[in-house]
Amino acid sequence: MAAASHHEPLFEEEIPFLVQVASIIEETSFPTPGNSPSGRVQILDVEIISLPDIPKQPGIKRRLYVSHFLSTWNSRIFEFGAVLFLARIFPGTLLPSSVYALVRAASAICFAPLVGRRVDQGDRLTVMRHSIVGQRGAVILSCLGFWALSTDILGFPGFKSVLIATLVLLACMEKLCSTMNIIAIERDWVVVIAENSQCELEILNSQMRRIDLVCKLVGPLAIALVDGYSTLMAIVAVLGMNASSVLIEFLAIKRIYHMISALQAPPNVSNKTNNIPSAVPTIWRLGPLCVAQARSIYKTVSNYIRHPVFLPSMALCLLYFTVLSFSGQMVTYLLSVRLSSTQIGVLRTLSTVIEIAATWLAPIAMDKVGPLRGGLWFINWQLSCLVGAFSSFWFIRMPSVAALGLVAGVITSRVGLWGFDLCVQIIIQEGVDADVRGSFSSLEASFQNFFELCSYATTITFSRPEQFQYPVAMSAVAVLIAGGFVSREKEMRDNKGGGGEETEVRRYIDERWVFNISDPYRPKNLLQGQATDSYL
Repeated sequence: MAAASHHEPLFEEEIPFLVQVASIIEETSFPTPGNSPSGRVQILDVEIISLPDIPKQPGIKRRLYVSHFLSTWNSRIFEFGAVLFLARIFPGTLLPSSVYALVRAASAICFAPLVGRRVDQGDRLTVMRHSIVGQRGAVILSCLGFWALSTDILGFPGFKSVLIATLVLLACMEKLCSTMNIIAIERDWVVVIAENSQCELEILNSQMRRIDLVCKLVGPLAIALVDGYSTLMAIVAVLGMNASSVLIEFLAIKRIYHMISALQAPPNVSNKTNNIPSAVPTIWRLGPLCVAQARSIYKTVSNYIRHPVFLPSMALCLLYFTVLSFSGQMVTYLLSVRLSSTQIGVLRTLSTVIEIAATWLAPIAMDKVGPLRGGLWFINWQLSCLVGAFSSFWFIRMPSVAALGLVAGVITSRVGLWGFDLCVQIIIQEGVDADVRGSFSSLEASFQNFFELCSYATTITFSRPEQFQYPVAMSAVAVLIAGGFVSREKEMRDNKGGGGEETEVRRYIDERWVFNISDPYRPKNLLQGQATDSYL
């Protein structure tokens, strides 16, 4: 084929956003490193796609990160702060905090599909406005409730029970609005902003996950320090941060919305749940409405189970069935074997640093072998670390030494956990159509909350520290099953495609166009460093 000059335009006229050319080259010869059996490489598909506008508009990323940081930070400090506030207000009993956390998680399981449908069918900016205002409003009202409880301002009998019930309802509202925000941003807005560029999607996902992990580490620590000085001051701090961030968060999102025209596309509202005329009396409509709602939920669950990326999604959900993280269950066990809170804090900090490192390793792995195979690598690493932790925990007789072996395995396994999380995130983002992203992700969130509740059930059943080995074993089995799901997904894709995942080799032509080339022999970085016009 004739070589194209770098000085000549590749196309004479402006070409629309995406042009796909399939199977236009059956076989092309060019020098290879010798890892192809015949010294020739078959190019099965060539895609010409436009590069995203993100490098030209860096303000988009900055505003996205600011909004996500504020949302995650406020959510983390409130989630942890609420536990501290209830513990201070009701010393000597775990009942209020247990009911609070249980109902909050149950609301996410029951109502997340409705949230997902709202994300799918609502205007993107309106959905985000409702999620931001609803989440911040619920937190502000909750802080007022915690302040009233801690000061006992009214003091009449039954006041605390009514106020706790109100706080539980507000916690459910905050959880659902937080879920709506996460689904809309991570599964919809980010995909649209990346504009079909997997490279940009990996960058956005990794940076947002780093923000999550930093907030996860620093947020609870910050509010705990303030609470240690004064609970009332901590309540006021949470209230103030939430009240002051509403406007900033919304303005950042609004600006992104107006900068990217694709976000302004009208939603697909073809899947309405009912067509019952509004003129029919409300009481007569209840039956048909309930039936329509049940059918809608059944359809959503059925579509989720039959979806091509169901197995990776369910594998990610299964990882929430675990006691092997620095959360309440494992921290309680470590305290029981005489580790100090300072030691646990240091170990938790080390774990978070390892987790953040995974956000840099995952994109490298995905660039080399693709998200599915990269995910398989990461979950195998996680399983190997947990098997070591599990073995030391079962066979070492000294509790303190066994606990240290468990901690070492858990910390090293976090690379696999968050690397796998990012790989599956890419698979789902690229595999789920825009009109069902909300319903798919919300049902996934329901399963995640369900498995998290199941993990709490294991420590309720095996509540003594010497029985902690049984929840540990169940957690390791959950990771094993998740790994089996991912292996099965890869096997099915290999059988269907015959060549496994494609290796993308990106070549920039005139700062706007890039080739994605599929090679059945999968030589790594085959074209890297060679002149682009050699292959035109």
